[in-house]
Amino acid sequence: MATALEPIRDVILRDGSTLRLRPPTAGDEERLLAFYRGLSEHSVYLRFHGFPSLSPELVAPLLDPDWSERGALIGTLGAGTEERVVAVANFVRLRDPGCAEVAFTVADELQGHGVGTRLLEQLAECAAKHGIRTFIAEVMSSNTAMLQVFADAGFAISRRVEHGAVEVRLSLVPTGEYRERVDYRDHLAVTASLKPFFEPRTVAVIGASRRRGSIGGELFRNILQADFTGAAYPVNTSGEPVAGVRTYRSITDIPEEIDLAVICLPGEHVLQAAEEALTKGTKALCVISAGFAETGPEGARRQERLLEMARAHGARVVGPNCLGIAVSRCRLNATFGSRPLPPGNVGYSSQSGALGLALLEAADSRGVGLSAFVSVGNKADVSSNDLLEYWEDDPDTDLVLLYLESFGNPRKFARLARRVARKKPILAMKGGRTRAGARAAGSHTAALAGSEHAVDALFQHAGVIRADTLEELVDVAAFLSTQPLPRGRRVALLTNAGGLGILGADACEAAGLELAPLSEETRRALTAILPLEASVANPVDMLGSATEKTFEAALPHVLADPGIDAVIVLFVPVVVAEADAVAAAVVRTAEVAGVEGKPVLGVFVSRAGTPPPLLRGDGVRVAAFPYPEAAARALGRAAERAEWLRRPAGTVPELAGIDEARAAQLIASTLAGSSDVWLEPGDVRALLAAYGIPFVGERLASTADEAVAAASELGYPVVVKTAEVGVHKTERGLLALNLADEEAVRRAVADIGLPVVVQRMVTGGAELLAGVVQDPVFGPLVAFGPGGVFAELIGDAQFRLAPLTDVDADELVRCGKVGKLVAGYRGAPASDAAALADLLLRLSQLADNHPEVSELDLNPVVGLPAGCLAVDARIRLRPAEPQTRAKTW
Repeated sequence: MATALEPIRDVILRDGSTLRLRPPTAGDEERLLAFYRGLSEHSVYLRFHGFPSLSPELVAPLLDPDWSERGALIGTLGAGTEERVVAVANFVRLRDPGCAEVAFTVADELQGHGVGTRLLEQLAECAAKHGIRTFIAEVMSSNTAMLQVFADAGFAISRRVEHGAVEVRLSLVPTGEYRERVDYRDHLAVTASLKPFFEPRTVAVIGASRRRGSIGGELFRNILQADFTGAAYPVNTSGEPVAGVRTYRSITDIPEEIDLAVICLPGEHVLQAAEEALTKGTKALCVISAGFAETGPEGARRQERLLEMARAHGARVVGPNCLGIAVSRCRLNATFGSRPLPPGNVGYSSQSGALGLALLEAADSRGVGLSAFVSVGNKADVSSNDLLEYWEDDPDTDLVLLYLESFGNPRKFARLARRVARKKPILAMKGGRTRAGARAAGSHTAALAGSEHAVDALFQHAGVIRADTLEELVDVAAFLSTQPLPRGRRVALLTNAGGLGILGADACEAAGLELAPLSEETRRALTAILPLEASVANPVDMLGSATEKTFEAALPHVLADPGIDAVIVLFVPVVVAEADAVAAAVVRTAEVAGVEGKPVLGVFVSRAGTPPPLLRGDGVRVAAFPYPEAAARALGRAAERAEWLRRPAGTVPELAGIDEARAAQLIASTLAGSSDVWLEPGDVRALLAAYGIPFVGERLASTADEAVAAASELGYPVVVKTAEVGVHKTERGLLALNLADEEAVRRAVADIGLPVVVQRMVTGGAELLAGVVQDPVFGPLVAFGPGGVFAELIGDAQFRLAPLTDVDADELVRCGKVGKLVAGYRGAPASDAAALADLLLRLSQLADNHPEVSELDLNPVVGLPAGCLAVDARIRLRPAEPQTRAKTW
């Protein structure tokens, strides 16, 4: 078991296998000795620079680490009496308390699998939490493998060679390069770990009953009916054949290796079946069975035991309590749904089995095909983050759909989604849309972050397209899976019904699209082929007499208009034209005359509510919708994505003038005596100063005379405010502005009450709000918006995930209402946008480095023509939520 100081950590290795890391306890003495005795002489020599006595005295310093003077992690495989140590990492703090000597040892058979790198990552994280900033390692110059581990990890590194050994120094301060290296290692490893789910050659269904209607039996029959390209084996204790296929009583009886085991047994029997599959060497388990964490404490313990077993064998788990998995490439349908997977280019992950089935049915009716469907259920192991990693490079997947109810690792999701969305669209629907701000919020920033607008902004920032309903999810998927992204928001409508054209125009405006005027050349061409009564404006109303030939003649001219980015064709069935014929004409025209980069959308209004069959086929050049609103909304979402892709990615800059050690010490000493505290004014200034955040000059005064002296020193006019922490000063009348003399200062002190803070009065700039809040779902958010007393009334604060890039900070400063204030509203002087962006970047780094900063409010920040100054600040500290997830990727 892990110590109370450091929890169990699961890591994923280069070949896709997993490894459990934990601190060694007294009970591990024999395991550690067995580990060292099992090493080759060469490995022992490289680790100890000689051949020590392999006695209990050698391993005693590793046991029960206190993490103050020494720390250690061991990697283990197997469980119970079969558990064995396969890797060891430890550090010992040196006289310089910020430094520690570190060493690593990996079993010979696992060397080259990335174990050393993962040990270094996790040990460095543990050490950094305990104040260690530098690792020092003495490595023999012949130990090239270990030297390469240090070089590849991503930490800032220095080396010194002396007497045949290399002294390596690693700075443990995480950098952007380090995060990128870790993410890249995760990507390769996770992709490898999921291959048995997506590319299985053999599948066993444990609990495949011959009885019709049983989950296991129907799931096995679904595999057969889908014509799985590999071999499928039913397993049940009776040994009776299922659907004419020979059955095995145990998975261990199957003569072949099994890539994927699907377990469909009552919950209490799952662990035994899983153990048999894992012992056989299966690396992928899909547990359909319920009876786990969703049922209460006993089920949660069973689920944790299932995960422990998988980790002990280096395997992965989908589920439990899930619908199953289906993959088009190998024609696998290991689900118990009644409908087969419609093949296509969309990867879909659902946390809800029922919603998964609903979307499969809706997608099939709209012609949206899937490359894969994964019902993740309780997400004991495989999550939407893992699936994003796999689908990022999957050639069969062009679009990712996610139904989410929770985020196991939201900060990882944000980084991962931002990366994947640069390559492929991510379309998500988030269940449980409750107000994040239902918690007590003590700052303007926290109060503003409680709206759904903030969550929408976060998805947009990460490049995730958010659908509000299942209908919208299918509509946007229908567009993105068939159409190019529009180059802009200019849309033309082509219709046979004027009323439908008006509805389409309204829908386009509501979706943020523009009905652009057609060019004179386009209007002349349309006039030549349409009746005199037709309208050649936009919308183009061809009248109810329009036939399929009319659509075929008019559409090429509208598509060719250089001022149009997309065309929506609107059709109502009439006597002279049938939907199927018009659909065929539109598809034919779009394929022949379609201009690259210009989407074509078809709205075919019918009583059935589904598009003509021709528009539901694979590879159709036209995206079909039942109503104008659905088409416009999908096109609007696509335009948002196109704009997001045109936005530079940006980089997280390295900021000068940050005293990280000072900030960490202040936060640690403050929280040593409290679990929830608002910083005193002096500590607020100190923490902001440690990150180079500009703050107006001020003095703390305990008497009226001290306040007057402070005012004289700072220079009139001044501001006097209460020194009470964590309060809204204006609302309670605890603030006096623009005090010009001693008498005004003394009067203000008498009204407000001691102690007070005296500040220099700052004028001549825009009043803005900048802040930080630790969101329970997304982690640290940075906010920027209009400030002063009307911050919450005006609203329009924008949010971004930390860490901010330079592009993020610039956008926050220049967009929306706050952008107008910064640019100089109604003749006011423009504020220094670069200084404001720098302030936001510093807040971002503070929030990212210190999750203990629960709320931080700078309101107002005065944006000056040269520079900016925060004139009021409140900072709330709470201990960071302890890591409860063993999964580190």
